[in-house]
Amino acid sequence: MLKRIDVADVRLGMFIHKLEGNWLKHPFWRTKFLLTDADQLADLHASEVEGVLIDIEKGADVGGPRPPAAPARRRPLVSVTTGGVPPSDRIEAERRRAVTSAPAPRFNAVGFDSRSTSPVSIAREVGHARAVLARSSRILAAVIEQARLGRAISLGQVEPIIDDLFASVQRNPHAFNGLMRVRRENMSLYAHALAVSALMIALARQLGFKPESVREAGLAGLLMDVGMGHLPIDVSTIFEDLSAGEREVVQTHTRLGHDFLKLGGEMSEAVTQVCLDHHERFDGSGYPRGIAGEEIGLLGRMAAICDVYDSLTSDRPHRPRIDPNAALTVMTMDMTGQFDPDLLAQFIECIGIYPVGSVVRLTTDRLALVVDQNSEDHTRPRVWSFYDIGSRSIVKPEDLDLRLWQGRCEIIGSDDASLYDIPNFPALREMVFTSACKTMH
Repeated sequence: MLKRIDVADVRLGMFIHKLEGNWLKHPFWRTKFLLTDADQLADLHASEVEGVLIDIEKGADVGGPRPPAAPARRRPLVSVTTGGVPPSDRIEAERRRAVTSAPAPRFNAVGFDSRSTSPVSIAREVGHARAVLARSSRILAAVIEQARLGRAISLGQVEPIIDDLFASVQRNPHAFNGLMRVRRENMSLYAHALAVSALMIALARQLGFKPESVREAGLAGLLMDVGMGHLPIDVSTIFEDLSAGEREVVQTHTRLGHDFLKLGGEMSEAVTQVCLDHHERFDGSGYPRGIAGEEIGLLGRMAAICDVYDSLTSDRPHRPRIDPNAALTVMTMDMTGQFDPDLLAQFIECIGIYPVGSVVRLTTDRLALVVDQNSEDHTRPRVWSFYDIGSRSIVKPEDLDLRLWQGRCEIIGSDDASLYDIPNFPALREMVFTSACKTMH
């Protein structure tokens, strides 16, 4: 039985079913959990949440002895110290089963040169990421064209792409994905495949996958939309929302891709299954089979998150992209229940609350672009301010590491640059990011 109570009446032992308000205004990624931690209780009392839905069949009700009030304080929304938000027991057990039961991916046994995967700053990696993007786009274009003609995709053709993406994400998990968020041109099928592949690699690393399983996750993300090339219509030429008939046709790309890769015989079952599963939803509202929960494979649930995030933050013929932080808000608030909540929490832990490429509004009344993450506190990334809201004018960019500006300059929240009529904003965004990387190098 659900009951709404004021946040001041929340106490330990209650089962939180839902927190009212915007997800950025409370200190929890999951909204359904048993409250047993005094620090979490203190954070909830100190937050801007006004009301809470509790489930009194799963936890304590209002009334009875109350524990002493803990001192009000604020913690980072995400803690990324050793381990950050660890994978849930359910996800960890599933990852272990996948590693022990599935045959090893058939990648070349030769490991990476350790020099090419050593951690580097985002500034140093962005140049490598640009080269990876250019090289991988050329290879992928040839592979997809071959697939459209009905010729099977071999593992050897796509291995160089996965090797490059894996190495780039190993060196810096934010560089390639940040580059994809700020590029002016990112609406092609190739760009989407590469971006999702890199996100899958980053998420698999976050979950603690072994290196070969990380690369398999990247391969699944790269090829999950291969069926789009077998459709009788070209969705890139449709500049309005799809009609019901067109949508029905497009949805067949999941089975077409799955069957095509299966017939080729080169890809593992885990990779081909993601073609079928990446549009399924955790609440059963997806397609093509309408399955739910853990009926959907682990890689399929991961791919659903990475696919939607990249789609929302990329330009499409019928709509412009939205800000990365706004995309996370859509996925956690407007699409509640559609994604595995534990995996979504890990995804946000991986890319940050304000991912690289986000536009944020500062307490100084300026807009700024997020150009790097702070591993100790995702709420205080490194930003470059570029626009003064009061005078409605572009200003000389200023480098602000918000870890060092605590109390003097903070992020109010994400903002929509399109509201300010900034001339040629896509070019300005890319210029600011490029300049930041050159300066931080």
